[in-house]
Amino acid sequence: MTGGVVVVLQARMGSQRLPGKVLATLVDWPLVEYCVARLVAASVGPVVLATTVRDEDRVLIDLGRALGVETHAGPTDDVLARFAEVARAHPGASYVIRATADNPFVDVEASWRVLKALSGGADYAVEEGLPLGTAVEGVRRDVLLHAEREAVAPYDREHVTPWVRRAGHLSRVMPLAPADVRAPDLRLTVDTSDDLAYARSLATGLASTGADPRLAPLREVIAQARRLSVLGVG
Repeated sequence: MTGGVVVVLQARMGSQRLPGKVLATLVDWPLVEYCVARLVAASVGPVVLATTVRDEDRVLIDLGRALGVETHAGPTDDVLARFAEVARAHPGASYVIRATADNPFVDVEASWRVLKALSGGADYAVEEGLPLGTAVEGVRRDVLLHAEREAVAPYDREHVTPWVRRAGHLSRVMPLAPADVRAPDLRLTVDTSDDLAYARSLATGLASTGADPRLAPLREVIAQARRLSVLGVG
């Protein structure tokens, strides 16, 4: 594979179902810090925390800078345009990795596997079989910018990749995730207060083993989730 990569982590305080969830604390750190730490640890390219121009999201700009990553403030609802702005600011990147800040246990290795899947010339890639909330999406930068020019439906603008996933002229690959992290029955995203309570239980369990829950390999997160299931948690 040739060409650079930019990793874009979308985040905002104004979640409809759970406002402020990205700053909710899991053990000792805010949820969004888990996302940043895991994406930075992947070392595929610069991580950009892409939030909105709303005043309430200034705290995320400040936190991103404190964590040592690039930040960007863009449109609130037109998230596709927000991604396109970041992509244009990184003309040397051939690929964009998309991640979202409600996924504190995103697989550290997923970005590399998605990039490998793209190496055959595909326009878009995402893995199948991972726990919900642990995958990333990969798209060619030029394809993302094309989508930003062509997509008109509000749903396509808000969710970034539906136009790419639907366009008939584009090639998409969806490889199966490795067996040791394949657990599609698990829900590890944070959309509701119940999800947040569960994520906190996972982080606490991981920390009790002496591990840093922000960087615990996904297979260890899955193992902890299985232990919680035996205890009737989740």
